[in-house]
Amino acid sequence: MDDQNKNLILATALSFAVILVWFLLFPPQDQPQTAQQPPAATATTAAPAAAPATTAGTASEVATAAAADIPRLKIQTPRLEGAISLQGGRIDDLLLKGYPETLAKDSPLVRLLTPVGDKHAYYVLYGWAPGGTLTESDVPNANTIWSVQGNDTLTPSTPVTLTWNNGKGLIFTRKMAIDANYMFTVTQGVQNTTGAPVTLQPYGMVVRHGEPVSQSTTILHEGVVQMIDGKLTEIKYRGMPKLDEVAREGGPAEVVDAKTDGWIGFTDKYWMTTLIPAAGSPFTAVAKYTKASDIYQTEARLPVMTVAPSGQAEVTSRLFAGAKEYDTIRMYQNRDHVDRFIDSIDWGWFFFFTKPIYWLMHNLHILVGNMGLAIICLVFIIKAILFPLAYKSYVSMARMKELQPEMEKLKERAGDDKGKLQREMMQLYKEKKVNPAAGCLPVLLQIPIFFSLYKVIYVTIELRQAPFFGWVRDLSAPDPSSWMNLFGLLPFGAPEAGSILAPISLGLLPLLLGITMWLQQKLNPAPTDQTQKMIFAWMPFIFMFMLGHFASGLVLYYITNNSLTFIQQYMIMRRHGHSPDIFGNIRAGFQRKKPAAK
Repeated sequence: MDDQNKNLILATALSFAVILVWFLLFPPQDQPQTAQQPPAATATTAAPAAAPATTAGTASEVATAAAADIPRLKIQTPRLEGAISLQGGRIDDLLLKGYPETLAKDSPLVRLLTPVGDKHAYYVLYGWAPGGTLTESDVPNANTIWSVQGNDTLTPSTPVTLTWNNGKGLIFTRKMAIDANYMFTVTQGVQNTTGAPVTLQPYGMVVRHGEPVSQSTTILHEGVVQMIDGKLTEIKYRGMPKLDEVAREGGPAEVVDAKTDGWIGFTDKYWMTTLIPAAGSPFTAVAKYTKASDIYQTEARLPVMTVAPSGQAEVTSRLFAGAKEYDTIRMYQNRDHVDRFIDSIDWGWFFFFTKPIYWLMHNLHILVGNMGLAIICLVFIIKAILFPLAYKSYVSMARMKELQPEMEKLKERAGDDKGKLQREMMQLYKEKKVNPAAGCLPVLLQIPIFFSLYKVIYVTIELRQAPFFGWVRDLSAPDPSSWMNLFGLLPFGAPEAGSILAPISLGLLPLLLGITMWLQQKLNPAPTDQTQKMIFAWMPFIFMFMLGHFASGLVLYYITNNSLTFIQQYMIMRRHGHSPDIFGNIRAGFQRKKPAAK
């Protein structure tokens, strides 16, 4: 086996093995921090800790009531529509404008938040935890019916104000404002008309009933995401019950104190609901799961307040509820000082590659106006950056070709003495200044780039339902065409996902991927060893089927990459006096080896 073929097989095998490991193995679970009691008084913190039980208790009550019986305020913005329930003052009905669930014309909008009583209820609740002599009945809870002052529709130009009088001298207010994107501003206030000081603690919580259907468990994080004083922590839903118990009645919980900045909430693949206390303010972040009621919950507990007689106090925090759009999230990070908010996007292990690759592709998309063309331009730029290394590699491969006659002579002289053969080969490489391993480097460098690009295509919302041309209407989904109906010429559709025929139903893009890889292979003659020849013959088909059901954007990347690699290698080999006999290599690949004469 000549060294050039050894290098190519080694590099291809490494690529194949790493890709398989990436998709078959689970990433390591995040190590939870040791739970600790919050610094506030026990009486004050008890209410937020017990809030899941209260919420769970109201869920069945609300479910039995007719939706029309619950007063609601409308939410209407350029990006959102929905409602706020006056029972508890919950933000519990939110649709994302501009994001249909599917590409069908009559597709409903993506629903982010869902009221209690519906399947997989998901909502945001604000409140006050009682401290000192106050009891649960003295503060608003999940069943409190709030009154509306002024506007009955929340828009970017018309904030709304909710009020509740406990009848014992405390008047609570909740002012809600919203911008033109996805950021709510919530100001909680209390007026003390009693003759004694009162102590209480404001909080916000995001609540999910039951574990949502996850998109992936291997390359994508879905669950709790929090940033505490510059440290990002991610906890999957199934990891939350495994945390240490802080209070038996409250179930497992993680409690972390933030000194200055941070945020906490739940993230999905493309959407997120996050509580954001005011920048520079301390707070306590809580992530917990109540098994008895199957409720997942994140909390932001703000500092305890003592309100003097005839005094009042208020605290302002924010809520992000919307799509994880790069430009929008970056704007909140830079303009509104939401600490490292851009890291709410799951950049993955290779974030040092993923972030710049996304930034480049994002700006190329702005320039050319088509995400598929942006991916093609991205390949050209990456190939240009790697060209010096690729050039040295192809030159080394061409010089290896020139050494083949001398290599054959060495094999004849060494006979069965493999040690002697290896020593003389290394001496020959040293004299001719040839690095036999140089051919592997471009392929090995492509591995982290492949992972990073796959991550970008999979998790960033800009690729969701992004069209290319013709039949490719969603670059984040597999090619919808199929050879089984001659790419739409026959009067029946391609096998649907889940069908027994789906794994072998490849579209046009995967077939082009296999063809470009096969042509790239034909730049060199097929190995004389039949085992090697068989491996090389099957390799394009293996990759074609392995990558064929990946996102179309990734397949498009590989088609362009293979085509440019073919052109580069062909031109460099011609420049160094070696003219690849492509058609001759193709013919030889179909010829059977003649049996040796007896």
